[in-house]
Amino acid sequence: MRPHDIVILLKIVAKEDQPWLMKDLAQELKISGSEVTESLKRSALAGLISPDKKEVMISSLLDFLEFGLKYVYPQHPGSLVRGMPTAWSAPPLAKQIMSEEQIVWPYANGTVRGQAIEPLHPSVPLACQKDPKLHELLALTDAMRIGRARERNLAINALKDRLWKKIPTLTEG
Repeated sequence: MRPHDIVILLKIVAKEDQPWLMKDLAQELKISGSEVTESLKRSALAGLISPDKKEVMISSLLDFLEFGLKYVYPQHPGSLVRGMPTAWSAPPLAKQIMSEEQIVWPYANGTVRGQAIEPLHPSVPLACQKDPKLHELLALTDAMRIGRARERNLAINALKDRLWKKIPTLTEG
């Protein structure tokens, strides 16, 4: 797995029931088409997307985000830069966690000064500027990457609330 695999899976989830093509994902995320294709192959192999690459396996993705993400893609806040808010500095956690320290992805067009963390892919700030749902999902993911127990618990619960609706109940499927 590579970090941008998570970005691609969360972009698919953010689309909800909208149809999508790999070329659309590539264009919207500013990731090459071949990288999107390879990413979906890796995700299928890992069991994070169905073998036909049409449906994200939400339970598996949540397990990976909750238990593996901080070990596979660790980050520690760094220097003060201008950027786009993430983790608990961005919605939805910004209303729940009051912190004087802001966490940002470095981004020249950003509006907030805070401690920098590297996004899972360099194109994340631009993609999130155009897709608020994706921004929320990636901000929650970053809270899980860098947060302590409280921030991580709030983030995983918020992710479950947003993603769980994608899992059919026993009576539906």
